[in-house]
Amino acid sequence: VQLQASGGGLVQAGDSLRLSCSASGGSFRAMAWFRQAPGKEREFVAAIWRSGAIYYADSVKGRFINSGDNAKSTMYLQMNSLKPEDTAVYYCAASTSIILSSVRQDGQYRYWGQGTLVTVSS
Repeated sequence: VQLQASGGGLVQAGDSLRLSCSASGGSFRAMAWFRQAPGKEREFVAAIWRSGAIYYADSVKGRFINSGDNAKSTMYLQMNSLKPEDTAVYYCAASTSIILSSVRQDGQYRYWGQGTLVTVSS
């Protein structure tokens, strides 16, 4: 299984950006976005369950829109009203065996993409 994240870049505060994640090698129970800012731990951003249900971190709720199709192994993160604190490397992750209660836990995802850098200037 290989995951490929793309779409990062340098934008100004208030701008929008769309990240994409594509995976080869299977369909997944959950796909998710995590991010890691410099000097900070990796944190959950959003996830999509195989049913289509979507989950968000409180910090991005109302600004980010996650979409995709686990059966087709694709996922997109539309990021609106970006803030400087959204600056981070964004990773997509996927799992074939995760349980729903663990969808926000990075340790429960077996497959990871290489990350794409998002930089938001003030």
